[in-house]
This record gives sequence, C-alpha cells and structure tokens, in this order.
Amino acid sequence: MTHEPLVELVRDGMVEGVHHGSAIVLAPDGSTLFTAGDPDAAMYPRSTAKPLQATAMARLGLRLSPAGFAIAAASHSGEPRHLDAALDVLGGRSPDALGNPADFPYDPVERDVWVASGRAPSRLAHNCSGKHAAMLATCDLNGWTTDGYLDPAHPLQRAIAATVEDLTGHGIERVAVDGCGAPLFATTLRGLATAVAKIATAAPGAPDHLVADGIRKHPELVGGSRRDVTAVMRAVPGLIAKDGFEAVQVAALPDGTAIAFKIADGGDRARYPVLAATLKLCGADVPPGPENLRFTGHLPVGSLR
Repeated sequence: MTHEPLVELVRDGMVEGVHHGSAIVLAPDGSTLFTAGDPDAAMYPRSTAKPLQATAMARLGLRLSPAGFAIAAASHSGEPRHLDAALDVLGGRSPDALGNPADFPYDPVERDVWVASGRAPSRLAHNCSGKHAAMLATCDLNGWTTDGYLDPAHPLQRAIAATVEDLTGHGIERVAVDGCGAPLFATTLRGLATAVAKIATAAPGAPDHLVADGIRKHPELVGGSRRDVTAVMRAVPGLIAKDGFEAVQVAALPDGTAIAFKIADGGDRARYPVLAATLKLCGADVPPGPENLRFTGHLPVGSLR
C-alpha cells in the first residue's frame, strides 16, 4: 500500500513522530467523499472482518440474541459479561471445543485481576471466543462437522468467503491465518467500507440486520468498558464500528455513510484521531482524542450534514 501521513505526534509545538496510513469515506450512495493513501490496495482487515463473518453466519441461518450477535462480532475485553455472552452462544458446549488459542483477557485491568487470582490462560478469555462460539453453532445448525472448522476448505469458511466477496463487491485477494486461527481474507479498505455500509443499512428482518442490531444494542460487548470503540458507538446514535489489530478501523452510520482506514505501522495510538476526524466529516461530533496527536489528512471543508 502507498500510504500518506495521517497523524502527527506533537511535543511543545514540534512534530516528534508521524503515522502514515490509508483511509476512505463513502457517501450513502457509495460515492467517494474522501481518500488518503491507497484505499484500493490489498490489505488484511484483521478483526474488522468480524461483522462480515457474523453476517455470513446469520445468512447461513444462525439466530442468536442481539447480545449473541454482538459477541460474535466482537474482539472483547474479557470482562465477565463477555465470557457469559460467549458461553451463552456455546449453548452447553465446553469452552475446550473452541478452536482459538488459550489467552488472558485483552483488557489490562481484567488481565491483572485474572493473573492475580492464579487463573491460567483460557480459550474462553481469548478476545475472539465469541466469533468461534458462533462458528461452532453455525456448523451444528447446518450439519457440518466441527472438526477442522477453521480450514479454508471447510463448508463454513467457504460460505464466509462467499459472503465477504458479496459484501465487499470484489474477489478475495489472498487468504492468510488470523491470530485466532481463523482464515483471514484479504480485501481493500474500499471493500471494507462498502461491506459495513451494507450491514448498517440492512432492512429489519434481513439476516444482515441481525448483526447490525446486535452491535447497536450491545456496544459494550463488541469492545469493552474501557475501549474507545464502545465509547464512540455510545456517543453516536446508530453507529456500528469495529477496531482490529494493526490499527485497522471500520465504522458506518445508519444512512450508509462508511469509514475504513489502516495505520501503516500498526500504531494503535494513531487510530482514534483518524476515527474522530473522519466521523466529524460525516457530521458526528466525538472527542478528538489526546491533544498531542493530531490528524493531518486533508479533509474537505465543512460537514456532510
């Protein structure tokens, strides 16, 4: 990807560091409102793919509560409510059935409490356990073996890949393995923005809407009580948003205005300033983030609304 400067770290008026990246903002009709860098280059969406994966499972017939779809689309913090929600999706299965690695909770506070109590890493505590629980449930529903459910050739993963192509509007560039062991389908930032816009505007009753509804009703499950992705969804009515490792972010308003971006060096501190700036362009006013981090992209003058 050919990135450009997006965020500067400023100390006493002097630029101390620069984060490059690529970004895109799409209007409700799919036209391009803003780009930076190369939003059409192949990239790995990391956990921003989870709403797309959850949508695929809804299209395969999975029916969960709103909390269930929220945790299926989550990179959760490992708080007790997250573990309870994932257990509910497991539906009586042992957490040992999960194909993701054992881990400590993602949230530092929860992790410290976990370690201080002498608890070992757990598959349930892994931030992707909700997605994996939903994958197991989808296999059961469709009569597919759960053995090898993470293999790209498994019927579940083939169906997810087809949905990713449908939502993004183009073929999968490359297949890798994500940190949780699930297939990771490369796409573009434009494709990601297009996909999340479709999910955000899905009609009530449609499978895709079940995912958007879950995310909107339970932003605390998608991230956590100390996560900016949860805070920004609480601050902007109807917004669906998802963060991912390597500083990838997607977000969409109810009208289909959509944002997708990636920070080139994976520096997560640069992610929120870009999110705040692009949301402001879309008419959603959220706090700009730390004063010493400033967005430097050349956004159009004024607001879209």
